[in-house]
Amino acid sequence: MKKVLLVDDDVDFCEATKLLLDSKGYEVLLAHDGKEGLDKARAVKPDLVILDVMMPEMNGYDVCVVLKADPELKNTPVLLLTAVDQNLFKTTYTQAMGLMTEADDYIAKPVEPQDLVTRVEVWLNRD
Repeated sequence: MKKVLLVDDDVDFCEATKLLLDSKGYEVLLAHDGKEGLDKARAVKPDLVILDVMMPEMNGYDVCVVLKADPELKNTPVLLLTAVDQNLFKTTYTQAMGLMTEADDYIAKPVEPQDLVTRVEVWLNRD
């Protein structure tokens, strides 16, 4: 069973997404801040990481940079999931920052559940 690590500080979003991906046959692990997500990624070696950008402890951009620099995790696909577009004038985060992280994909929130499932399946089924 493929493991997906979902790192997002929105507990309701995490629970709903976990139920959705569980129903598709994935093992979904949750973390609610960047530091917890990084620790969990190192411990469980997921097949895919879905990473929110705006989080406490460590933001998603910083977590992604650390993941991509880790020899054991650098090939793990990372999907950045964020509402940066909607908050562009309220935040210091930018899309350009996301592009510098070597993230494999970038998904804007709010995301349609089927769109998220499709992206997850594309990354987990690539060879």
